[in-house]
Amino acid sequence: MTEPLILASTSPQRPSIPEQLRSPFAVAGADFPEAPGTWAPERAAGKARSVDGGELPVLGVDTEVIFNGELLGKPANATEAEAMLEALSGRTHEVCSGLCLRTEAWEELHAESTYVTFRTLTPRDLAHYIAAEEWAGRAGAYAIQGLGVSLVERIEGDFLNVVGLPGALLVRVLGTRFPGSYGFG
Repeated sequence: MTEPLILASTSPQRPSIPEQLRSPFAVAGADFPEAPGTWAPERAAGKARSVDGGELPVLGVDTEVIFNGELLGKPANATEAEAMLEALSGRTHEVCSGLCLRTEAWEELHAESTYVTFRTLTPRDLAHYIAAEEWAGRAGAYAIQGLGVSLVERIEGDFLNVVGLPGALLVRVLGTRFPGSYGFG
């Protein structure tokens, strides 16, 4: 039996990805204050470094939404969420994740980008999504793994990256670092 990865995360959706990949894992809440002006790979490394995995590999991930060079964080309220979604309507934005996999002996840090194009949203579309309250606590004001998929016209890149953990990148790193141990490589 392969030892589990330690997922340094407090995200409710992130654990579903190693589970979907059938990789053994355990969750440990990352104790890392996110500093303004840092980018996703730096925050991923901070999360991974904040958890003592002993001899087990620790995985830290952080995801951000970038539109027109501006970071779209988590909206504070429904009005802010609606403004973000209205800005994204009919346009393409970038979802960038940082992934850090580390042990006591080594550390790998990577970035992955996926481009998401929203369809043109009507006032009814916006009202329906806002009323569902799925936007709460979500960078860019949407969750693609839920009702948010109805906002999307096209995606270029890794779908799981938009959910919150770049699955294809994780598979590549695990396959290289631990050939066969997690089912990859």
